[in-house]
Amino acid sequence: MNERRHSPAAERNGPPILAALQRLLPPQGVLLEIASGTGQHAAFLSAGLPGWQWQPSDFEPAALPSIAAWCEGLERVHAPITLNVLDDVWAVPAQLDAIYCANMIHIAPWACTAGLMQGAARHLTPEGLLITYGPYILDNVPTAPSNLAFDADLRERNPAWGIRRLADVVAAAGNAGLCLRETLGMPANNMLLAWARAPAA
Repeated sequence: MNERRHSPAAERNGPPILAALQRLLPPQGVLLEIASGTGQHAAFLSAGLPGWQWQPSDFEPAALPSIAAWCEGLERVHAPITLNVLDDVWAVPAQLDAIYCANMIHIAPWACTAGLMQGAARHLTPEGLLITYGPYILDNVPTAPSNLAFDADLRERNPAWGIRRLADVVAAAGNAGLCLRETLGMPANNMLLAWARAPAA
């Protein structure tokens, strides 16, 4: 039985995300992926970052077999774990060089964004980065019609979901002691954001 699930979007956006990670990240480190989904990103991105140990995770236990199947035989990719960003304690290494989270912020209740930021602040090394990927709503910038339709679809599926205002995400990060270091435009009206510890006042 083939446990692999397949996401066409994950297949499409993998190459541009990898190019961004290769530029943003140092040659080696330990990375936690949050909301690994099918596992396609864990397999593809880790292959392009040969100096990195990769820990995939997902909130849904049902996702773990697919992640494991995609990553079978990859020595630097650890067995996937269940992780809820709202937990006060994450069963991950105390110090992480990077945390990568794609397409969770808009497909989860808003509290999960704060949980993500607070967990990143607990676990990132002083120079570590939290990298998020997905669509965001920018103040004073027209939202693409495709993102408006996507937002409406998300909210119809679950009223607690929806594309978030970037300003609100920045505020949640600030409350956890993180700041937005870099913003990269990505295909299909998505953005890749790099968050770091805020400088000492």
